[in-house]
Amino acid sequence: MNLSRSSIQSRFDVVVIGGGHNGLTCACYLAKSGLSVGVFERRGVLGGAAVTEEFHPGFRNSTASYTVSLLNPKVIRDLRLAEHGLKVLERPMQNFLPLPDGRALTAGPAQANTLASIQNFSARDAERLPAYFQMLDGAVQMLRRQLLETPPTDPRRLRDLWGALKLGRHFRNLEPAVQRDIHELFTRSAGDLLDHWFESDAVKALYGFDAVVGNYASPYTPGSGYVLLHHVFGEVNGKQGVWGHAVGGMGAITQAMAAEARRLGVALETDAPVKRILTARGQATGIELENGRVIEAAAIAANLGPKPLYQKLLADADLPADFRARIERLRMGSATFRMNVALSELPRFNAAPRNDGGAHLGSGIIIAPSLEYMDHAFADARLTGMSRAPIVEMLIPSTLDSTLAPKGAHVASLFCQHFSYKLPGGRDWRQERARAVDLIFATVDSYAPNFRASVLGHSALSPIDLEEKLGLAGGDIFHGALGLDQLWAARPMLGYGDYRTPLKSLYLCGSGAHPGGGVTGIPGHNAAREMLRDGISHVRGSNS
Repeated sequence: MNLSRSSIQSRFDVVVIGGGHNGLTCACYLAKSGLSVGVFERRGVLGGAAVTEEFHPGFRNSTASYTVSLLNPKVIRDLRLAEHGLKVLERPMQNFLPLPDGRALTAGPAQANTLASIQNFSARDAERLPAYFQMLDGAVQMLRRQLLETPPTDPRRLRDLWGALKLGRHFRNLEPAVQRDIHELFTRSAGDLLDHWFESDAVKALYGFDAVVGNYASPYTPGSGYVLLHHVFGEVNGKQGVWGHAVGGMGAITQAMAAEARRLGVALETDAPVKRILTARGQATGIELENGRVIEAAAIAANLGPKPLYQKLLADADLPADFRARIERLRMGSATFRMNVALSELPRFNAAPRNDGGAHLGSGIIIAPSLEYMDHAFADARLTGMSRAPIVEMLIPSTLDSTLAPKGAHVASLFCQHFSYKLPGGRDWRQERARAVDLIFATVDSYAPNFRASVLGHSALSPIDLEEKLGLAGGDIFHGALGLDQLWAARPMLGYGDYRTPLKSLYLCGSGAHPGGGVTGIPGHNAAREMLRDGISHVRGSNS
């Protein structure tokens, strides 16, 4: 077991289960308030899904999460991440969408560049794009107002009633057109919305991709409009809607968080899997590790998904029967297949833009030329378990960060949809993983013919690998589907959207809580605030 403090310590004011980015965020805020905090991580490295690891000799990359935008600026400031070495580089071009006919659509770095590219496909779409962005901005501003707020879950509680009234008053004060836009984004499919706004298949694909990221659905599934919205509320270096690369990979974020946690006196323990949460009279009192060690605590913050928390770490008798039944019914599974690839040379795309200085290779490269293509990918996975022509987003972070690969070589991240957690016919992902890799490589090869020949090595995480390696139940990168039934005050379920649980002094601080998935730090931030609001006290004998 790796320790940052003596393993003798057996009492903390707060124990955090899971050393992912939300757990570290929560721990820092609690420690800043003067509480003694211990973080217990089952893997040998802190960071959860936001880690950087060597996957082929000499090649490192972000293991699961892979790009930066949603990390909240307040968290960045409060945890002094820049002072601890975090540096985020903006993409030289936001997105590159190669097409089978050899053309390409590009977005950014400035809106003028995007408009010029769209003009080649549709003058009407280029004319409508500013109004589309204005529509999104109206909804995003409403969403941003709610990110750092705790959803009101109990109308009998004065602060919840006041919170609901404030939200209602804010919504009422919006222009009627903005109200209608928000209603459509939350209830309609992304496909329906984009079909209204644009006529070019390529333009619709460029903006529709966000609706299927980590979402096991068609872009025409009702509610997918919200998933699109979820991916556009971020910013990089103060620039809204921009995406970037963390120098050193996503692990640079969590290593900076861990450095701040250590500065604040948090005890960080790795190789410390939790066996169960200890309870007494309806209250969480501590944890027992797999090695039998017991740690007492006044409160526990769980940075893991609702299903593993309630189904594995607590006894049935600790939870109401109806609660257990509804946790069983939570919709899980993002149908994600994640790869890192070591390359001897850069991909040469048939549709590579001329005279862009290679900026397209530093962008988010979207291989999904139409909404119809994405719809077919989803239908394939529903019928056979995996897409014959998958949706692929490729990033090549080594074009911006030379520390990730040997000189002259490169690393590529491949984020792929749709690959069902459950394969039909009793097939097992351990036997089917290689087939999925072949389908992904063939898809990329059809756009960049030198790709497969340049592969020196790769890592591949199927949905079952994401579950077993990173603890993501159902392989779900968001700890639960981002549907209207599992959002805001209903995340993870109605009555428990305020980071609290049926057990007194047990809190949920991970992506299974509001506002959901992505590397944001917001669930950890908000959960810590609610714990402090509840007056977490010191444990007798803790080093506080």
